[in-house]
Amino acid sequence: MIFGLDGVEIGLIIVFLSLFAGILTGFPVAFAIGGAGLLSFGIIATLDSAGILIHEAIDTGSQAYKDLTAAGINPLNISHFRYPDLPTYAQPLFDGGWERAMDRNLSFIVNRMNERVFAGASIETLLAVLMFVMMGIVLERSKIANDLLTTMARVFGPLPGGLAVSVVIVGAFLAASTGIVGATVVTMGLLSLPTMLKHNYSPELATGVIAASGTLGQIIPPSIVIVLLGTLAGDLYSAAQEARAQSFGCTDALTYLGKPAVVSVGTLFQAAILPGVMLAFFYALYAFVYALLNPAKAPPVHFESASSEPITRREGILWFVAMPVFVIGMAIMSGQFGIAGSQTIQVNQFTDIGDRASLRTNVNESCQEAMITLHGQEAWDVAVAEQLAINNSGNTQESVRRTDVEMLDLTAQAVADAPLIGKGILVVMVMLSIALGFGRGVSLSSDARPLIVGAVGVIAVLALDMLFVSPLTSPGTAFMIYLIPFALIAFGMKTAVVNLARNELFRVVFPPLILIVAVLGSILGGVTNPTPAAGLGAGGALLLAAYRKLRDQQQVSKIIIGGAFAVVVMILVGANFDLRITRDDVPLEDWIAYIVALGCYYFAFFGILYSCYVLLGDGTLKVVVRETAKVTSMVFTILIGSQLLNLVVISFGGEHYIQQFLRSFDNEFTVFLLVMAVLFVLGFVLDFLEIIYIVVPIVGPVIYGGTMDPKWVTIMIAVNLQTSFLTPPFGFALFYLRGVAPPSVTTGHIYRGIIPFVLIQVAGLATLWLFPDVVTIIPNLLAR
Repeated sequence: MIFGLDGVEIGLIIVFLSLFAGILTGFPVAFAIGGAGLLSFGIIATLDSAGILIHEAIDTGSQAYKDLTAAGINPLNISHFRYPDLPTYAQPLFDGGWERAMDRNLSFIVNRMNERVFAGASIETLLAVLMFVMMGIVLERSKIANDLLTTMARVFGPLPGGLAVSVVIVGAFLAASTGIVGATVVTMGLLSLPTMLKHNYSPELATGVIAASGTLGQIIPPSIVIVLLGTLAGDLYSAAQEARAQSFGCTDALTYLGKPAVVSVGTLFQAAILPGVMLAFFYALYAFVYALLNPAKAPPVHFESASSEPITRREGILWFVAMPVFVIGMAIMSGQFGIAGSQTIQVNQFTDIGDRASLRTNVNESCQEAMITLHGQEAWDVAVAEQLAINNSGNTQESVRRTDVEMLDLTAQAVADAPLIGKGILVVMVMLSIALGFGRGVSLSSDARPLIVGAVGVIAVLALDMLFVSPLTSPGTAFMIYLIPFALIAFGMKTAVVNLARNELFRVVFPPLILIVAVLGSILGGVTNPTPAAGLGAGGALLLAAYRKLRDQQQVSKIIIGGAFAVVVMILVGANFDLRITRDDVPLEDWIAYIVALGCYYFAFFGILYSCYVLLGDGTLKVVVRETAKVTSMVFTILIGSQLLNLVVISFGGEHYIQQFLRSFDNEFTVFLLVMAVLFVLGFVLDFLEIIYIVVPIVGPVIYGGTMDPKWVTIMIAVNLQTSFLTPPFGFALFYLRGVAPPSVTTGHIYRGIIPFVLIQVAGLATLWLFPDVVTIIPNLLAR
């Protein structure tokens, strides 16, 4: 043994040094990781063949080991760390020689590539990375950040530290629309940093707030970090909980947990919203407080307003605060009192098999004890009573097809119990009402009659929906009932859009905001999963960028506007009509809807192609395709290289050794705190991709195998990884900012400026640790 260290410990040190040396060589990280795996395997194999590396393994045939297992101790928890006095024997690192280990690694790497890169269950989710990257690069190239920074500076500049606050707000906005850290930091560094320095802002505050705000894209959805982490977390959590359940004698995780062991990327997007907003609020609050304490280093700045019509504070509060609060409040109250809600009346053609207990009670004694420990004695007693009542009632009948009369009766009962207003139509009317109100608020001197007509149309739609539209009304009939009110709304919305277009804030914010709502809304609302939503975002970004390009050239393309409108119509038709034309009996209205949707599809497709043609003209599309290919290739090449490095660690027992060390702690929160500390330290020298694909798979079976909520665990890791962009010496945000900062801003300014924001990150992690509901509240509410 070298320096008294076990051979596995020496192997882990060799792997880490090889990885660190590979990164320092200057080679692309994607290739350095794979090379580090090959180099470390060669060194370890050489030392192992020479008999230098010896592993002291626990003698599983010893009486002491048998006594522990006979006492009911899980063999997974028996290790040197917990029981240092157990008998051991010396063995080489590679059981059977390094040749056998290499053969095994080669076969495993093929399986891993097929499983996680080429044809696995997670490949569809990973495709979202490509389209989210493309969406972000397209929007970044469309100069959206330029307009946002200029507009927000006019709005918040007069406040103490207003320019810094505006940078945070733009950073959060770009995080939800682009999510590309490098592009965001570079853009804000080029545009905001000279302005802030010109107005006597502290270089430390200016550089710190720009670098920190640029990293919000790593936590605010749609985040590439969450997509990559989510694909891993789902597999790790499912496998860890299955192993945990079987270790207690239960047949599967569903029996032990009482629910499926599943965590999806969509759920993680929901969980990440509040933490991302919280961090942005902390950044802005720090900038504001800093300005109050040091007014000379962050003075208020007044810019000439470009808004077409000034309004008083009272008018602003009325139309932009009171009006939307009133409309949304009325909508919420209608839902609380049962006036509005879901009108789904789908009746199952078959009867239920029978009632089921809240927990499975037909389990062995060891599984029962574990389930009582997990769920509590009261929950177990309730489940036993439920199962006893089911057995006594003989409720074990088979599922049978209901008769036509039974179906009619159940349908009639469901219709009678349904709310008067459908949830979908209510949400749309709320959004239109707010748009009409904003259209009035930004132009009080203009003619209000068209907007009043639009408001009358909104009221008429809701009234007609209550009086004449039932859950059984066909979509075609409902459309004809709504036709005249829809025309009134369209008349009012035309004026509202014109008024909003004259206002700089709405003209700049609304187009990307609509795209963000469409992408995130479809995911958070459960309409679709992240991959189709990413496709929608990429297509919408191309349309938006082309429209912006033509507008800069004093041109307006009806093709692009029509293409965007066709996408909206296609989504609405698909949501309200049954477009499955292969059915035996297809109504005429569904045929018409299918033809309309098909026409919209082709027009939208043509609009996107035309947008690509527009962007190709000035070279934007070429840059977008090249950068998208580079970023995506880097991600997947790192994925392949990290799998190779992981297999090397597994081959000599390194993964098992680390997991044994973590399992030696009795408290799972202590284990997770240790893991978070290690990830924080590794963030100083490794990028988030290396940490996700190298470190998380090793520690994942332990941290996801306990009682902690997997959503909370994953978001905590994501926030921790966000910090890796800010920590020197390898914080990428610091490098990006250093590259565009003027000579008067030194590296020392950047490093000193980032320290408060790193501490804010730590404070954010502590907040999430103490108040985990910040992470889980939105997924739990949406699940209901």
